[in-house]
Amino acid sequence: MRVLSGWRVERYALRWRTYLGRRVAVRYLEVLALAVKARGWRCVKLYGREFPRPLLWVYASGVAEDVGVVVCVRAVPGGVWAYHDVQRGRAGYLFPCGDAKAAAEQVDLLLKHRMFPSTW
Repeated sequence: MRVLSGWRVERYALRWRTYLGRRVAVRYLEVLALAVKARGWRCVKLYGREFPRPLLWVYASGVAEDVGVVVCVRAVPGGVWAYHDVQRGRAGYLFPCGDAKAAAEQVDLLLKHRMFPSTW
């Protein structure tokens, strides 16, 4: 019989909470979408059942339409939720959910860096 270590149990629990928290994720992504639109970015909401989890694609309009970031909401330790850059997985932590204005600022900085790499 295989015994799981504490961190593995926590990781499985977080994955399960993320999977079951689809409504929570959509609610947080809706708020983030409003905040990033206020900063001038465009959004595409990918909330359909064909996606494993709800996603928000934030991208530049105009000349640099190929620059963007896909954001998801994941469960994190402590019973809270956080925005993550999908491309980087758990390592792509952006900001805790609940402060969409600060999270939009992080997304804004990330996108500006991708458009102009010398601004980091």
